[in-house]
Amino acid sequence: MLTKYDHVVDKITIGKKGEQLAANFLMKKGFEIVMRNYRFKHAEIDLIIRRDDWLIFVEVKARSSTDFGEPEEFVDARKVNKMYEAAEEYIYATDWQGHIRFDIVSVKLGGEPVIEIFEDAIN
Repeated sequence: MLTKYDHVVDKITIGKKGEQLAANFLMKKGFEIVMRNYRFKHAEIDLIIRRDDWLIFVEVKARSSTDFGEPEEFVDARKVNKMYEAAEEYIYATDWQGHIRFDIVSVKLGGEPVIEIFEDAIN
């Protein structure tokens, strides 16, 4: 018998798998993973990556199905504001002086994973 917590556990499992697949995908593309799950107050950034003089804040959205929409469509205004807040703190704390960008990585599970990066998707 399923409990109300089974859905939450499944969602966490999907999220962790999606983040790992996204990190592997980005490393293969030549990005350095600077930090995972950076937290500031109630905000979290899934991945902070770097290449050359670019620091990129990444929101990973993973879904086991697209029945209710594409993964990237689930990044709402509240999440964007929280990302900005955490990114601003990270930039200040590390005295970052290079370029910055906010990307979304979409991970579709359920069979062979399909991973897409949406560069500069949050602005």
